[in-house]
Amino acid sequence: MRTSVEDPVRVHRTLIRRVASGAPEFIDITADVVKAVEESGIREGTVLIFSRHTTAAIKINENEPLLLRDMGRFLEEAAPRDGNYRHNDFVIRTANMTEDECPNGHAHCQHLLLGASETIPISEGKPLLGRWQSIFLIELDRPRPREVVVQVQGW
Repeated sequence: MRTSVEDPVRVHRTLIRRVASGAPEFIDITADVVKAVEESGIREGTVLIFSRHTTAAIKINENEPLLLRDMGRFLEEAAPRDGNYRHNDFVIRTANMTEDECPNGHAHCQHLLLGASETIPISEGKPLLGRWQSIFLIELDRPRPREVVVQVQGW
């Protein structure tokens, strides 16, 4: 616990870098987050896990192989890769285009269901995850380098 109001809140930030082999792919980054919390030296506070991408999400869920397949199928059914997305029409689209642009409207729509971050309380130097909870970076688009910011805050 915080010993006095004079104890300054500290912030420790690190990056996790990953490349998926496909999409959707659930990449378990729990051990990386636990390591970042341990290295921070922060005993009480919170850890924020944030994806720096609009087609790669962060979620907490159970790391069970059949469930991961079910969740992948759910995402595909919610926003199918072969659906009709105006974002994918490079004849009419002019905003935010890059040389390596690919049709990924489905990934952006799937991201709406998932989100970019999770925040977890820290107590006694450990994230307070439940028994079956794992932290996932979820690739929704295609294999490419991804960055996840892990920011630990507290004292």
